[in-house]
Amino acid sequence: MSQIDNNLKPLPSAVSVLIVDDEPGMRSFLNKALSKKFALVETAGSIEDAEQLRSRCHFDLLIVDIRLPGRSGIEWHEALDEQGRRSDIIFMTGYADMEVAITALRAGASDFIMKPFHLEQMMTAVDRCIERRLLKRENLMLRREVSIGYSSTIIGSSEAMKSVKHIIERVAPTNAVVLIQGESGTGKELVARQLHLLSGRQGPFVPVNCGSIAPELLESELFGHTAGAFTGAKGNREGLFSFASGGTIFLDEIGEMPLKMQTALLRVLEQKAIRPVGSEKEVNIDVRVIAATNRTLIDEVDAGNFRRDLYYRLNVLDILIPPLRDRPEDVVELTHHFTRQLAAELGVREVVWSHEDMVKLQQHEWPGNIRELRNMIERCILLGKPPAEYWKQQLKSESLSTSGYPLDWPLKEVEKHHVTSVVDLHSGNKSAAARDLGVSRKTLDRKYKEWFDFSGDQES
Repeated sequence: MSQIDNNLKPLPSAVSVLIVDDEPGMRSFLNKALSKKFALVETAGSIEDAEQLRSRCHFDLLIVDIRLPGRSGIEWHEALDEQGRRSDIIFMTGYADMEVAITALRAGASDFIMKPFHLEQMMTAVDRCIERRLLKRENLMLRREVSIGYSSTIIGSSEAMKSVKHIIERVAPTNAVVLIQGESGTGKELVARQLHLLSGRQGPFVPVNCGSIAPELLESELFGHTAGAFTGAKGNREGLFSFASGGTIFLDEIGEMPLKMQTALLRVLEQKAIRPVGSEKEVNIDVRVIAATNRTLIDEVDAGNFRRDLYYRLNVLDILIPPLRDRPEDVVELTHHFTRQLAAELGVREVVWSHEDMVKLQQHEWPGNIRELRNMIERCILLGKPPAEYWKQQLKSESLSTSGYPLDWPLKEVEKHHVTSVVDLHSGNKSAAARDLGVSRKTLDRKYKEWFDFSGDQES
């Protein structure tokens, strides 16, 4: 076995590896070599020992000898598949049995290495395995982005948006934490994506809406969990921080995060390590954190709803996105952009906007900001109606909301209309809507169940 080649491509450090081999010398050799590359490397001499280790933490990669005391590596591999394991596996064997190799590879093993081997062979196999794993993550995120129809272009030539773009270009190449502030619908996630795109980081961009995940599940979603960590945790699960390895995690609506989780997040930012729920060990991570909020966080700090130390840790670099009403000159550019984009996506003819329409668009307050503008354009395109029809409907709606509800409406209908309007204003974010309405999220869910005969848990 030769010394490791220093010219080998560096591998992501935030990877956990479990070596299973009944030869102490082989375990020691691989442990020493791989510990220089990865955050966590454990060894086991039997399947039983390996299972004990797996019950405590998640392993991204398993390197397993086929012939082991008690149960073979392939039998264990098949059992893990039945359990829905999420670890890649490389098999080793000192017996030149081609049938066994073919069986292992057909069963889903990532690679198969014959003993004795040079260390470069093992590291090349590990390299390929980790690269495939990262590529799968990236492809999954890209498919998600394509299905939602994201654009990576920041539209707007106003002085305010020129300033935002300049800040993005300056801070993107750094690894500093960034806090993006702005009203709902101003495009905070788009700014976060642009920061990731210009950062040069090779890992995925992973967006997380902190307000749409139940508080009791948020820790597990972010950090992962081990089998048996809580009721229903049947197996180990990788958290979103691990999923974002080498890339960027975007914590949207950070102001909605419970105080307990704020404490855990502060520790992650300071230690650059996570601890899966139910695990006794921390795993180092290489993830850039970008957070966003539509609240004024310093006011939340003064009100005792947000940790002051976490606020200052997040607010290393601050990007404030102005509301659309403060940059009416961008409305025309955005309108033409969304009209072309949506018409192409929907496969229909573009709406023709008159000069009068553009003037009205610029004069509108746009309380829902860019999101409201885009939704309005999509509605006009789908209905095939000229913009004048929208303005008539808009004036009717504004008149109704100003003058109140029809006098013949029952009180329950007034309540239902008002509550659902507030939820729609927050794009379905019930936690934010509940806060504005002055009720608890539980009360809001109960109302929705009463009105629509479903709990509403699928909405954010």
